[in-house]
Formats: sequence, structure tokens, C-alpha cells
Amino acid sequence: MPDLNRILAAREPLTLASLPRGSLPLVLADLARAAKRRAVFIAPDDAAMRAAAEAARFFAPEIEVVTFPAWDCLPYDRASPALTISAERLAALHKLQQPGAAQQLLVTTVNAVLQRVLTPFRVRESVREFKVGTQFGQESLTALLVRQGYSRTDTVIDHGEFAVRGSIVDIFPSSLDAGLRLDFFGDELESLRVFDPATQRTVERIDSHLLLPASEALLDEESIKRFRSRYRELFGANATQDPLYEAVSEGRRLAGMEHWLPLFEAKLASLFDHLSKDDVVVIDQSALGAAEERLTDIADYHEQRGRTAGERKGSYRPLKPDVLYLAHAEFDAALAAMPAHRATGFASEEGATVVDFGFRSARDFAPERGRGENVYEAAAAHLKSVAKSARKSLVAAYSNGSARRIAAIIDEAGAPTALADNWQQALGLAAKKTTAVVVLPLETGFASDALEILTEADILGDRLVRRKKKRKDSDAFLAELQAL
Repeated sequence: MPDLNRILAAREPLTLASLPRGSLPLVLADLARAAKRRAVFIAPDDAAMRAAAEAARFFAPEIEVVTFPAWDCLPYDRASPALTISAERLAALHKLQQPGAAQQLLVTTVNAVLQRVLTPFRVRESVREFKVGTQFGQESLTALLVRQGYSRTDTVIDHGEFAVRGSIVDIFPSSLDAGLRLDFFGDELESLRVFDPATQRTVERIDSHLLLPASEALLDEESIKRFRSRYRELFGANATQDPLYEAVSEGRRLAGMEHWLPLFEAKLASLFDHLSKDDVVVIDQSALGAAEERLTDIADYHEQRGRTAGERKGSYRPLKPDVLYLAHAEFDAALAAMPAHRATGFASEEGATVVDFGFRSARDFAPERGRGENVYEAAAAHLKSVAKSARKSLVAAYSNGSARRIAAIIDEAGAPTALADNWQQALGLAAKKTTAVVVLPLETGFASDALEILTEADILGDRLVRRKKKRKDSDAFLAELQAL
């Protein structure tokens, strides 16, 4: 692998060549280890972001991997982003503000980068700390949660929800993977407990917790006043009869109100404003094309909304694209200033602005599958040849079951194979000329002069996706019945 210090010290964008998609998480993990602050990867879409983040956690379990997705609704939509998406975004922005956080990998998408966000100061300001023994009136707590974007329900089962049952207040914070149970004695917070939303049972007791908002549109007194003034200024006195204006004026949340976020905030920032000069940024080359398409789509959606703006009461009044999203020139300038290095799967000669990693796509067994041959025997023969060439070999499977099955069949076909629980164990097995089979969510494998990783999809073809049974809602319902 090339000297990473050259990338870390670069003051202009470099081309990171010979990096097929499967090899990116391994390189990103190494960059995060070497960076002074953190490594940042901008993926072309949400699927690529999730895949890179999950694989990076395998290659570097000691590194904190943070994901920052884009809203899951269309530009100028009447729907709000999902509560889970808003929670994930705010949790990520808060983690970026933690002082002294080292060995961190931020994985995001080009759509998320193009969208304006809350400023670092606003993110820090919106945090509320709960400590056992502090005084907090239940009415003021309920009002705070509503302002912060939490939705009141009977039973908390998902991010961004809260429930009040007598002296107990349940919250599913944006920064936790479990619920938070506040037990009051009068106005005094008597205990803080983390609970499993599926079973509603306590997992552990804690002494304090920093509560993050559930929505980026915060409905405090200042933001409501700011919204009312700017909405009238932009759209005229007749706009005061719009449902959005009426709802916000009354302190109520309305679906889709996040698309007027600039009217609530004194100032918005970009994701780049949350990064430091010591961060190393890598963008997938295909994400640059995705940015072009996204900006075109934003302009189209704005034009469509603008045609009917103000025609009747309640009609959609869109904001200009450049107040909600980065303009093309701003995006290009931010990439150049970081600088953001371009990752591409194509090979290129080393030069002043090129770093070639020497990775290539792994062996594909499509010809054998097309001829109806035994792909496991072909894979075993290939893995034996890899071992003879003094290269390390691994097979990445999607699940524990498929890992055990693949390991057994390939071993029986003549290539020594063993299961591995982690990356270091896999490398140890591979050094002994034994193919390590691991659970690693890679769609495509990769190879170099020292290593080759085959994936389940490389051997067997397209993955058959089995949908997980969604039990959370039913489990919570049964738990509530049991409690009754």
C-alpha cells in the first residue's frame, strides 16, 4: 500500500487510483488511523455509504465510524425526513463537535454534503443534560421535547418519540440505540434508566445523559419569531393564512416544515463547516456525477413548485435552491479547499497528483456459473493458487450461516479453510496459507500483490436478499398488553 503520509500532507486534490469499490473501506480505515483528526468519505448514494461504513467497522473495530445520511424525502417535499434519519444526522453532527475525538471515520453521501445544515454553535446549544437529582418540571420537559422535535406517543418504540405515564417519561433520543426512562419524584429526577424499546425492560442505570434534538427545525421562541418575520417578508401579507405559517405561529409542528429550515435559523452552515483542517477527505469519483444530477433535480423540483406558488390558500411556497442547498460553485470550492481526494477504480501511472494503490477486482466466477460448472471447486482451485503465490486469501460471506457453509464446502474441495471472527484473526490464518472465511458485507472483492478477498457474490452471483421479519412493533404491543 502507498505511503499514506503523502495523502495526509497533500494541499491539493489527489487522484487515488486503482481503488475498486470493495477496497475503499480498507483504505479508509487505514486513513482514519493515520489522520490527526478524522477521515471523511463522500459516497455517491446511501447504499454505498452504508456498505462502506459497515465494512470499515470490520477492518478497524477500534475506530468510531459515524454515518451522516441525507434526508430521505424529495427536495421541496410536503413530507418531513424520517425521524430515524433526522436522529442519525443530529447525532453525527454532535459527534463531530466533540473535542479531542481521534480515530474517527465519517461516511456520508453527496446529497447530504450538498444540503445546508445547522451551525456547529446551534448543535452545541441545542443539547440538554439530564442528571439524577436535578429539578425539572414535567410540563416544561414536555414542552422542551416538543420544541426539540420529539413526537408524543403512547409507547416509545422508535427514535424521536416520547411518552408520559404519570411520573415516568420515556424518550428515544437521537444519540442512543435504546430508550431513556426518566423517573421523577415530584419535580426531582430520581433515576435515569436505559431500556429496550422492544421489551420495554430496563437495560442499565445511568447518572446523566445529553439529550439531542430529534428534528433540525427547532421551535423555540426566537426561531418562531424569526420564521414569522421572514415568511411575511418573502411571500407577503396574504401568506399569513398558509397552514404552515399558522402552525408555526402556534408552536405546532407541520409535516414538511424542515424544507423552510433557513427561515427558522439565523444562519446555516455546510457539513464542511463541521470539519477541521486536519481531516482527510476522500470522495468517490462517481459522486461528482451524482452531484451534477442532484443539483439538476433540485432546480427542476423548485421550478415545478414555483409554477403554482401562491395560487390558492395553502399552496406550496418554495425557497430558492441556494438557501437550502450549496450552489455548484460553492461545492467545488469546498472540495478544493479541504482538499477532497478523488477515489477511482481505474489504474493510473504515479505522478505529482496521482497515488496508485495497486488494487484490482477479484476473480469473478461468472464464466463457470454460465457453463453450469461447480463454482466451489473452481473457487477452491483459485484459492490454492493464491496461497502458492504467497498471497493472503479471504472469503467474505453475508452471514454466519453462509460463512460456515462456504468454509465447509471449499475446504472439502481441497483448499484449507477456517472461520475467522475478525480482521486480525483472518490475516493470521491467511499467513499460514489457510483461507479465512469471515462475515463481511462486501458486494465485490478485490485483489493486490499481497492479498485477495473473494465475496459470496463473486462466487455465487447476485445476492438473494431475505427480508428480516419486522418484530419491533408487535413485540412492543405485546409488552404493553402484558403491562396492562
